[in-house]
Amino acid sequence: MSRLAWHHRLTDPYLNLSMRGKLFILFLLVSILPLVFFVYYSYVSVKDQLIRQTYTSMSLATSQISSNLQNKLNNYNKISASLYLDATLQQYLIRSYDGSSDYLDAYRYIDNVMNNVMTTNPEVNGVVIYSTNPHMPLDDTFIKRLDDAIREKPWFDLVQKTYGNVIFTITPAQPAEPPRKATPPMFTLVRFLNYNSLNFPYGILTIDVKESDLYALMGKEDQNKDIFIVNENGVIVSCKNKDLLNTRLGVLLPDDFKAGRSGKYQSLYQGEKVLVVYDTTPNGWKTVSIVPYSGFTQSARTSANRILVIASFCIALCIVLIYLVARLSTKRIESLLKTIRRLEREDFDLEMIPMGHDEIGQMSFALRKMGQRFKNLINEVYKKEIAKQEADMNTLQAQINPHFLYNTLASISALAMKHRDPKIKDMVAHLAKFYRISLNQGKSLISLNEELKLTRYYLSIQQIRYEDLLHLHFQIDESVLVHHTIKLTLQPFVENCIHHAVWDDERGLNIVIRAYREGEDILLDVVDDGMGMTRERLERIRAGDAVGYGIGNVDGRIKLAFGEAYGVSYYSRLGIGTMVRIRLPAGGAM
Repeated sequence: MSRLAWHHRLTDPYLNLSMRGKLFILFLLVSILPLVFFVYYSYVSVKDQLIRQTYTSMSLATSQISSNLQNKLNNYNKISASLYLDATLQQYLIRSYDGSSDYLDAYRYIDNVMNNVMTTNPEVNGVVIYSTNPHMPLDDTFIKRLDDAIREKPWFDLVQKTYGNVIFTITPAQPAEPPRKATPPMFTLVRFLNYNSLNFPYGILTIDVKESDLYALMGKEDQNKDIFIVNENGVIVSCKNKDLLNTRLGVLLPDDFKAGRSGKYQSLYQGEKVLVVYDTTPNGWKTVSIVPYSGFTQSARTSANRILVIASFCIALCIVLIYLVARLSTKRIESLLKTIRRLEREDFDLEMIPMGHDEIGQMSFALRKMGQRFKNLINEVYKKEIAKQEADMNTLQAQINPHFLYNTLASISALAMKHRDPKIKDMVAHLAKFYRISLNQGKSLISLNEELKLTRYYLSIQQIRYEDLLHLHFQIDESVLVHHTIKLTLQPFVENCIHHAVWDDERGLNIVIRAYREGEDILLDVVDDGMGMTRERLERIRAGDAVGYGIGNVDGRIKLAFGEAYGVSYYSRLGIGTMVRIRLPAGGAM
């Protein structure tokens, strides 16, 4: 379907509506669209502002949690370092005990050191050294044997590769098994004891801290959001849901952490769109905050709903007002239309209906004035038409009846034959044929064939008059004779040649008449070898200043019948001759 067809298909339903419908739709769009845009813009603006505020507050909270977490980890590192660097503790742990009572000194020292650590650090739940010394007496509280059960711990292989550095791990909650009680999830620091003897470890130090101690760092912030502490490997170390401990955060949330230490991104969490904010501690751990959009956009939706209620009320009010305005405006237009239809039915006695002084009222007033004027003009034209008909009747009575003209010419021809004058007979016969074609029952268009016949009859009369002075040449393309032209196209120009071009009574005058096709046009040329014209006279003729009535009439009638692209052109040189070219459309116009 063309673009124009689509345009009509879209616009026609609107154009075919009544004026009231057009005004109602237009006013409705003008009033409703800004309100809808305002509601949408308000919702988007409030939402964007809430996102910025939420991100700012989450960034501050996450950064503070990361800072507190790093302090915690540094404190645990210091505790482990104090035990790691304790030379006396090292000597007691590597000494070979042969049953003597000197192990009592070791017990007292170790007990004193461990109790001191737990007293000064109440968040520490337990400190244990797993000894590799087979001679070391065990108390199963602070000193335990490094047995196969410990070697199967997930952190055992890792700690051997740390060269005395600290690793952190999470010990899941342990159910109650008599006589042991259930234990909560533990955050455990593990360190290989190999001070001054890296190739000869003498035990593994573990410091247990309840995971709740870490969670306390973010407990106050963990409302309407989920906060996770993950280690450098992306494993969850602390969170609200304890079942997720020791699982990878990437399983729950697409990992889109950028290269920076902190940042934000949008993601999906538990099937809901969320905003993720993260911050990284110096040791590579991350604090990740997840806030669902539904939480902080609730205020925006509430605000948008309120605005929507107000806008709906305004829209309803606008619809009522628009309807009233459209009805008031179109009612007067309908009255105006009724008045116009009365004019269409030629009822010019219009009633005076008050419509105010605005544009519609002024139109109504002007329409009534115009109706009165029409009535007066029609009366005048009617009277003039009656007078004209009377004049035409008188003129018709005075005109020569064509049949009377033909009968008269026939009588002259018979009289010429009676007196044996063939010239008069031929001249009268040609004149009768000329008038028969030129009258043409009042029609203004004739075929080129008839136009050439008319021209030949005229030239036959002139040849009788001028005897041997006229030499005629016809160059006619037979295919153009079926087309039409205005009546008396060639005759005025042939007459002009005879009256103005003959300048040598002995030599005479050659006249060439051509008819041929040129593209979509038909050209008629009338050429003579007479005396021609000066350049000044030719320019005056082309400008229309020196053209006779008959010649100018031909050009005007051609343009009137076929358009401005057609008509008469003139070409002439003094002492050589003149050519008149007539351009007509192929096919003519019947």
